[in-house]
Amino acid sequence: MNLCDIKTIKQVMAMFSLNFRKEFGQNFLTNNMVVEDIADNCCTHANSTILEIGPGIGSLTRELSLRYKNVVALEIDHGLIPVLKYTLHSCHNVKVINEDVMKADLDTILAPYFAEGPVSVCANLPYYITTPILMKLLESTLPFEYITIMIQSEVADRLCATPGDKNCGAITSVLNYYGQPENLFTVTADNFIPAPKVDSSVVRIKLHREKPYNPVDEATFFRTIRASFEQRRKTLPNSLASVFGELSKEELIEIIVKCGYEPTIRGEKLGVADFVTLSDEIFARIKDKK
Repeated sequence: MNLCDIKTIKQVMAMFSLNFRKEFGQNFLTNNMVVEDIADNCCTHANSTILEIGPGIGSLTRELSLRYKNVVALEIDHGLIPVLKYTLHSCHNVKVINEDVMKADLDTILAPYFAEGPVSVCANLPYYITTPILMKLLESTLPFEYITIMIQSEVADRLCATPGDKNCGAITSVLNYYGQPENLFTVTADNFIPAPKVDSSVVRIKLHREKPYNPVDEATFFRTIRASFEQRRKTLPNSLASVFGELSKEELIEIIVKCGYEPTIRGEKLGVADFVTLSDEIFARIKDKK
């Protein structure tokens, strides 16, 4: 059964009296080569367990099961569970769980698999909830080896931007704090059914085993990043002043200059190491005032 064949996809959906659900971002791949490329590139160890988010009717799931030791597939749509039981009946190393990844207890679900070997994530994420899902995975502190996601190309450009790039944003710096993203390839809209309005890209993130950056206070570090990008057109002192009410604009300018930056600099020019330096100085100044 070719689960990327449009006719087959429609037949399977009709067999179970299902329609594509826009609220779940259901756009199924119709290109076998794309599915195989994603499966090939989502991690480097055959003894890995893959957490797949949103398996749909199982086209990518089957390819993952052929390449890796285990696949744990989280599917939010209960209507697709019998479909997956049908399409994956021969895939004995696949476990399908009917849960919303945003509510799922990933620690408990994945604990047995982490005990066996490396675990990576592979997901075709709905555009409307890409960032929340990605942040849940990163903030879970689970020792994933890779997170490979297919997302809107515009979002991929932000994730993989470098300091000074117009696409650089808060998510860019936060992501680079946790790992190293790489834009693998683009998947045009005509490779899906139903076809989305924009193209997608596959991004692979190699998570840091040990973070190369160690801010004194992580909460202040993330607060500094958020503040720096909330009002992109403003210079860094003005952006920070809107969030760090504990410090005057003059104090913030002193801190910025002390860190070696011009007061006219904007947040998009800074990298993760810069935000660590800046947030450490901000934290120390706030602490001194208490």
